[in-house]
Amino acid sequence: MIGPYIDRLNRLAIVLASGSPRRRELLEQIGLKFTVIPSTFEENLDKDAFTEPQEYARKNSELKVKQVSEITNADLIIGCDTIVTKGGLIFEKPRSREVAKNMLSALSGSSSEVHSGVSLMVRGAGGNLELVSSFTETTFVEFSTLSDDVIDAYIATGEYLDKAGGYGIQGIAAAFVFGLRGDFFNVVGFPINHFCREIDELVKNGRLQLPDKL
Repeated sequence: MIGPYIDRLNRLAIVLASGSPRRRELLEQIGLKFTVIPSTFEENLDKDAFTEPQEYARKNSELKVKQVSEITNADLIIGCDTIVTKGGLIFEKPRSREVAKNMLSALSGSSSEVHSGVSLMVRGAGGNLELVSSFTETTFVEFSTLSDDVIDAYIATGEYLDKAGGYGIQGIAAAFVFGLRGDFFNVVGFPINHFCREIDELVKNGRLQLPDKL
């Protein structure tokens, strides 16, 4: 997708508006070069104002890139927000061990959804940063039944910290998942395939201008 022009893409000033190490690693994995400027957006939107949880994640990502756009002269800004949902409830990053245990108990033995919202801002012909893309990706995850002892042992590792839903599928919690439908990397924290397809479309339609070949 972006392979044929990755060198030209990397000559742009690209910013990832997130401090997530998982997102950074995934984007580095596909060869993208960028600077990390974590957004300071509070993520305090009223969840009840959104009819669909993925729209909540999408709006968060949009506000993240807009906040970072005020403090950088980048050519491309990438923002993302990931949430876990089950039964209409939105699980973000747990703020305590107790909240993490409640989340994992709710996910135990059931199906849940992981939604990521991604927003992209690019520098337009007039020199201003413009929001040119805002999309969502959903992955369905099936958990095995987890005993209290298993949940307590997992929480004791500290791996739940800074992870939507209180678990990291790329770590110890891989043992909890027996089924998955959709993009695995979306559950890790960033929908790489959808992102690459979106970048490719922006390049093809001229919304994202690449430097000339050397």
